[in-house]
Amino acid sequence: MNANPETYRLFIRHVAQTSPAPLGLEIVKAEGLYLYGPEGQQYLDLIGGISVCNTGHRHPKVVAAIKDQADRYLHLLVYGELIQTPQVGYAAQLAANLPETLDSVYFTNSGAEAVEGAMKLSKRVTGRPEIVAFNHSYHGSTQGALSIMGDEYWRNAFRPLLPGIKHVDYNTDAALEMITAQTACVIAETVQAERGIFTPDKEWLQKLRRRCDETGALLVLDEIQAGFGRTGTMWAFEQYEVIPDILLLGKALGGGMPMGAFIASQKKMETLTGDPVLGHITTFGGHPINCAAGLASFKVLLEEDWISQVKAKEQLFLRLLKHPAIKAVRSSGLLLAVEFDSFERNKKIIDTCIANGVLTDWYLFAPQCLRIAPPLTITEQQIEQACATILTAIGSTTKS
Repeated sequence: MNANPETYRLFIRHVAQTSPAPLGLEIVKAEGLYLYGPEGQQYLDLIGGISVCNTGHRHPKVVAAIKDQADRYLHLLVYGELIQTPQVGYAAQLAANLPETLDSVYFTNSGAEAVEGAMKLSKRVTGRPEIVAFNHSYHGSTQGALSIMGDEYWRNAFRPLLPGIKHVDYNTDAALEMITAQTACVIAETVQAERGIFTPDKEWLQKLRRRCDETGALLVLDEIQAGFGRTGTMWAFEQYEVIPDILLLGKALGGGMPMGAFIASQKKMETLTGDPVLGHITTFGGHPINCAAGLASFKVLLEEDWISQVKAKEQLFLRLLKHPAIKAVRSSGLLLAVEFDSFERNKKIIDTCIANGVLTDWYLFAPQCLRIAPPLTITEQQIEQACATILTAIGSTTKS
């Protein structure tokens, strides 16, 4: 803990806590790859706000867009009623860089809200009651998203949840057999992140696409963590040569501001406009400042050379992260999981890294795995520094 004691007391007392032992780091500034504490402590950020800050913290073009929009207007009216140029511009830019069947964008406040919207849209389009989801999947913590989360430990305390949810193992033929004429949609992460980075076989994802087509079910791909260049292409699904019916985005979508989106064809999205009208509604979704920030960050990814460097940077991590205590390193671009024999060892390594100026964390369904998901702007020198710190931490905790 580096916080002022009184600030820390107020934090614990008045900010609702999600764990019994929060990191408790006080951050007063963030810039590029670094976070700074109140006494000048510097932390190299290896997790980028959990895959949020793909273009780094406070990218100058993002900050400029926020300031410019703040001088124009903030919230005006409930989503969808007024023409707001940041929403229009960002939706059009996303559509221009997606397959033509993904041309209608519904902006939300978060990835979890995007999941909720996609579930509703799937039921509305198909008129069907069931959803197929995958074990070890994470889609958010709201009631509907929790219902499709693939881990009973996290679901159990909040039952009863939504009916009609079928959970099945990812990347298996059994999953294909679960899809029937009653299936509204199949919701899958293109890369299972919180499991500790598991990618599907290309052939399996293509078979999943074909099975959805055969049964009339919609394929929903969750790229809330994997999108925006994280895996080495703008969208992870490009690497599998499949196109979802609905795409889920969040995290890096807002360039550091809170945003989510579900994207489908205009024809599908129109089903939310009648019977009932306002089939899906949000007050703050697509907030003009968030859209301005997100659009600026997206343009950085389109115009600069960061995504093309992802695979080389991934390989540098893989070459450097060698130690007898490391059981495995799984990766998909700049989304990596370093696996140890236990959460206890991993937590000691994480704490040691933080004490030595490198911020990292663990994965929700794989607490024995150390998380690496830095801004895509990370340099080779910073990768070398980060890996050296991790290896030193491994060595010190192995001896203790």
